[in-house]
Amino acid sequence: MTKTLSILLLALAACAAAQESAPPPDPVLVGAGDIADCTQLVGAAKTAVLLDGVSGTVFTLGDNAYGSGTPQQFANCYAPTWGRHKARTRPVAGNHDYQTPRASGYFEYFGATAGDPDKGWYGYDVGAWHVVVLNSNCAQIGGCGRGSKQEKWLRDDLAAHPAPCVAAMWHHPRFSSGAEHVYERFAPQTADGKADPEHGLRQFTVGTGGRELYGWGRVKPNSEVRDNKTFGVLQLTLHPDGYDWKFLPIDGETFTDSGSAKCHPKGVLHG
Repeated sequence: MTKTLSILLLALAACAAAQESAPPPDPVLVGAGDIADCTQLVGAAKTAVLLDGVSGTVFTLGDNAYGSGTPQQFANCYAPTWGRHKARTRPVAGNHDYQTPRASGYFEYFGATAGDPDKGWYGYDVGAWHVVVLNSNCAQIGGCGRGSKQEKWLRDDLAAHPAPCVAAMWHHPRFSSGAEHVYERFAPQTADGKADPEHGLRQFTVGTGGRELYGWGRVKPNSEVRDNKTFGVLQLTLHPDGYDWKFLPIDGETFTDSGSAKCHPKGVLHG
């Protein structure tokens, strides 16, 4: 009996040692944009349930509380759904958030996590990755073009964080075959929309957080996958030299999209 017990204890000790030496899992980003509208809150409630089942950092991609981003709409629409993940959320501001002057409801709700209220841009690290959150509400912040405060900050931030992989998030898509409230994945391409599988940026539009979905226009070059019928969130697993993506649909829906890619050299997210 003593010998059997000793063997059991040794086996448990070996198992514990293996667990202690195992590397932590690669970090995860998960989220979407165009989220909570009290007049049609079912979609946001269902996408919030998806977040319940995914650990990691939650991102939003703007238009968090409809229709005007007021403090009341954040309290009554966003907080009861995605708000339960507020402590692990990194937000992006959208145009509807700015329908309240200076997006004060947005900045008051998210606090310091949302960055300087006069700017709305910031950066953070996740594992080996660096993430930049940009503010595409250009008229509200003194412009976004070359020479703007945001552009200068971005250059300085990227120089200060020479990570092998970078993701950028903002609200208004650089490329879109429709309006913002869709899911669309583009193949790697240059900033002017030319296919570039070796060095191009990959864009995801994930405006599927719960607000009404929109229709399609002319399909843009390099658009690989599109869906405008399904609420859901995008999950990104961040490896030191690449990433896996997977679109998670709400319960009862079947559309999904998944794959893997290496960083070469930057990755891009939009909503």
